Amino acid sequence: MSKVQEKQAAIAMRRAGCSIKEIATKLNVSKGSVSTWCQEITLTKQQSALLKQKQVTAGSAGRQKGADMNRQKKLDAIAEAVQAARKQIKIITKRELFFLGLGLYWGEGVKSVGSGAALVNSDPALLVLGKSWFETCLQVDPTDFRPYIYISQTHVDRQDVIQKFWMKTLQLPRAQFKIIILQDRPKKHYTNHRTYFGVVSLRVQKGTTLKYKIQALITACAEADYVD
Repeated sequence: MSKVQEKQAAIAMRRAGCSIKEIATKLNVSKGSVSTWCQEITLTKQQSALLKQKQVTAGSAGRQKGADMNRQKKLDAIAEAVQAARKQIKIITKRELFFLGLGLYWGEGVKSVGSGAALVNSDPALLVLGKSWFETCLQVDPTDFRPYIYISQTHVDRQDVIQKFWMKTLQLPRAQFKIIILQDRPKKHYTNHRTYFGVVSLRVQKGTTLKYKIQALITACAEADYVD
């Protein structure tokens, strides 16, 4: 196609309401050339409105594409980190579990005066690890656990489901659990209503002395010297 033909085609497309970019792409010419050829053509209000809408739509599509790409990059980075972590940590020795549990209790354990030993959290994996630590490293008998499940009023209709979830997760019988309904919490429904299972306080029966022992071990760790 000659330059004259390109110019004529560009003018015809512009009069039809095409954007400068669309014309340049279609004719494989520069946007500067198209702009020069079509500078005297005035679009109708309807054509201008349509082009503006196309730009908005294209912008939204571009932003969505960018968001999808960033989300995928994040997922790939997480998957890569998980794979590397699994290669690095294949097994945990009893001694490693001992210190892991102390760190866990330091952050999530009950420390108030007059309370027994307990781990408080809503993460099932954390509580399973904590239970294993109590049993393996501190010789707590499974029959001595007394988990309290705290749920808001919005979950009252699900308390049996919630209790069964924690019974299965912690491998403990129903008789050892107690459900506490938090009466003063707002009756608001969240999108994760059916996948939320409350907060569990994994208590040890008559565990005040055990708590003192744990606190002493944590203090000893804090005071200990570090070596390479």
